[in-house]
Amino acid sequence: MKPSLFLQRLHQSLLKGLLRPPLRHHFLCHSGTHLRAGLPPKSPPPRAKWVPPPYGSARTRALCAQSTLRSHTEGLSDKEQRLVDRLYTGLIQGQRACLAEAITLVESTHSRKKEVAQVLLQKVLLYQGQQERRNQGKPLAFRVGLSGPPGAGKSTFIEYFGKMLTERGHKLSVLAVDPSSCTSGGSLLGDKTRMTELSRDMNAYIRPSPTSGTLGGVTRTTNEAILLCEGAGYDIILIETVGVGQSEFAVASMVDMFVLLLPPAGGDELQGIKRGIVEMADLVAVTKSDGDLVVQARRIQSEYMSALKLLRRRSVVWRPQVIRISARTGEGVTEMWDKMREFQDVMLASGELAARRREQQKVWLWNLIQESMLEQFRRHPAVRAQLPLMETKVLSGALAPGLAADLLLKAFQSRD
Repeated sequence: MKPSLFLQRLHQSLLKGLLRPPLRHHFLCHSGTHLRAGLPPKSPPPRAKWVPPPYGSARTRALCAQSTLRSHTEGLSDKEQRLVDRLYTGLIQGQRACLAEAITLVESTHSRKKEVAQVLLQKVLLYQGQQERRNQGKPLAFRVGLSGPPGAGKSTFIEYFGKMLTERGHKLSVLAVDPSSCTSGGSLLGDKTRMTELSRDMNAYIRPSPTSGTLGGVTRTTNEAILLCEGAGYDIILIETVGVGQSEFAVASMVDMFVLLLPPAGGDELQGIKRGIVEMADLVAVTKSDGDLVVQARRIQSEYMSALKLLRRRSVVWRPQVIRISARTGEGVTEMWDKMREFQDVMLASGELAARRREQQKVWLWNLIQESMLEQFRRHPAVRAQLPLMETKVLSGALAPGLAADLLLKAFQSRD
């Protein structure tokens, strides 16, 4: 055999050995007594099957993220690639201007900008995974959702609470969601004007965003904005939602802890049971507990403590609590932060926090699928051709809305 051919076959055999999945063997050392006595040795145990690593392992997630990133990057132009690289570099360095531009990019509804934003998000996701592995798998940021009816004092509380956190060395990001007008489609985006001290703090970043017709008290891209803020080094993310009703609590599926703020005149315990949002709360805070409202705040605290006993708990290891706070005097705010840290420690130790985040990823996936399918449905040529006629028949009463929807769906499904 020629030396070159021999080396080639040797190289191939080595590659096969490296690529072969490792087998888990059980080795049995036979004692010499069996051999000396002439007895046959014990038969070795059956060979164990190779068990692949779990999909959720850090190595598997990193490989999947890198492969997805390469496939998406190939379709970018040089200008788009430079934009992604510039935003990514500035983002991980903590530059506020790059963070603001990156959030604007992911909030864009332009189809091409959406694709560029996904490449940026994939790079940030890969970087975040690397940082979490260095942190022994623990989350780098604590996500807190704040919700409550209008006038509950959410912005005032965030102003005082945020200054307290930044003074303790934390980096705080506030994603304030403002409702969009049903008639004009515009939004005031005025939360920054009510957080004057916090908006000047260099360790705090405030980003107001419109709902743009999205239900649930959040925006369409709140999840993406959270990911970008975490990539920029902010370790506490506060999401302030719009004033909510009985069912608008989508923010609970995006955060680690859901805090409900209630004013002293928030109703009795029956109202607390009626509101589905109370079932999702990990902590209930009665605001404005100062001056003449202290008596009412204590009454509301007692009534909601009774209401929570009748509701099913979301967590096995944590029981929701009701506290009283005052952003004007600062009473109870430090104790509230202690409760939030206790919640984080308990949920991390039990593994429920990691399980909750995995479930939130699945909810995020299906929300994006629903949004994309609805957009494709509206842009489909057959649907666009039949939609005006169907709407006219529905408005005139000649066709039931359910039947019109079935006909449009059939037209959408019969596409070539």
